[in-house]
Amino acid sequence: MSNKIPLSDHPLTKEDFLSDQMVKWCPGCGDHAILSAVAQTFPRTGYAQDHFMVVSGIGCSSRFPYYVNTYGFHSIHGRAAAIATGIKITNPALSVWVATGDGDCTSIGGNHFIHIIRRNIDLTMILFNNQIYGLTKGQYSPTTPQGTVTKTSPLGTIERPCNPGELVIGAKGNFFARCVDTNPKLLSDILLQGAQHKGTAVVEVLQNCMIFADKAHAAITSKETRDDNQLILEAGKPMLFGKNKEKGLIFEGGRLKVVTIGENGITLDDILVHDPYTQDSQLHMMLAQMCLPDYPVAIGVIRAAAGDTYEDAIEQQIESQKAKSSIHCVDDLLRSGDTFEI
Repeated sequence: MSNKIPLSDHPLTKEDFLSDQMVKWCPGCGDHAILSAVAQTFPRTGYAQDHFMVVSGIGCSSRFPYYVNTYGFHSIHGRAAAIATGIKITNPALSVWVATGDGDCTSIGGNHFIHIIRRNIDLTMILFNNQIYGLTKGQYSPTTPQGTVTKTSPLGTIERPCNPGELVIGAKGNFFARCVDTNPKLLSDILLQGAQHKGTAVVEVLQNCMIFADKAHAAITSKETRDDNQLILEAGKPMLFGKNKEKGLIFEGGRLKVVTIGENGITLDDILVHDPYTQDSQLHMMLAQMCLPDYPVAIGVIRAAAGDTYEDAIEQQIESQKAKSSIHCVDDLLRSGDTFEI
């Protein structure tokens, strides 16, 4: 079976990938921006339209298959990763995408999330992170910041939040990226890189739920603070941020440190240069862990290391055994061993 995704024989546009279904997200929800970015990304891959498959679990994000004009599978809570794994292994020639939320993915689906990453199935996962359970009306999720008052934590949640990037890299993930819903152009560029990556590509989107967690990411996304609070990573370029790109990161004393160019003898040459492709995940983990107020939040492709995929390994095993076997069809199997005729 070929694992090469067929290319389209004619140019496709964003409109080709938008379905005729009414989009039933709240007005102002960040999911609309994600949908727009995905519809922009699909034609950029060059893949044939009938070779896209979108899989989802349960949650606001998981309505996604209805809103894109592709094949889709709306599965059950937390199981999108497992079902997508089966789909990709069965038909490697599909471009498989998973739409999941912070609750669907990192709570009930946490175990499946870990193992799809560890196995390195060739697909793209979009993790909508609004730090709340939106569909079920405002319970705290695994990514809700400690101390947040919600319907299920009226005195403030006492749990330490999960960091999806830390989880991905800790599970031996080869591709992790992060973006914000207020920058759909950058998100489309990141999603394209995820689609082109061979293996499991996880893209976390910091997305706003205006009903139950409004402005949860405001310190990162607002016009007043985003220059100082976002570090937009680019491969081969210095890790700079700030309104005038006057701040940057250096490595000192075994940890990352924020510095200002021109102070204490710091020059542009001292600033770390981003390399998402290295196999060494130490610095990638540090970038994924950065959070306010001590550090800016890393945005962009944090890690994109090459690695063998699960389905390729399976295909190799099958072909190897077929070459050795004397059984090439069901008739050969039925006539193997001791047989008799009536």
